[in-house]
Amino acid sequence: MSFLKISHIAIAVENLEVARKAFETLTGNKIAVVEEVPDQRVRVGMLPIGESRLELAGPTDPSSTIAKFIEKRGEGIHHICFEVEDIRAELVRLKNEGFQLIDEQPRLGADGHLIAFIHPRTTGGVLVELSEKLK
Repeated sequence: MSFLKISHIAIAVENLEVARKAFETLTGNKIAVVEEVPDQRVRVGMLPIGESRLELAGPTDPSSTIAKFIEKRGEGIHHICFEVEDIRAELVRLKNEGFQLIDEQPRLGADGHLIAFIHPRTTGGVLVELSEKLK
């Protein structure tokens, strides 16, 4: 098993439209679609950068993980996401290697991907997301 690529780097933002304008101006690239992920109580916009993307993530509910992150730490980098071929196999492998999983089973995320998170306690303080593109 191996990670295929960096899928995206997520940035927690208070106001998605303000951040969208800033990052589109900064990069010269455009966010094609803003998507709401009800399960995570977040709206996200993916900004393509080469083979990867920046994910701008804004809360839709004050009790969401993103809202709590912003309240505690302010806006900024939230997590890094790696694309994998078989997310279930990777979760088993990583758990066997001693990584603490936030998600024991993958769930549906944005853009038609299965996702799961690894606790930053076992990744040097970095929240890591795994993502598998549904076929």
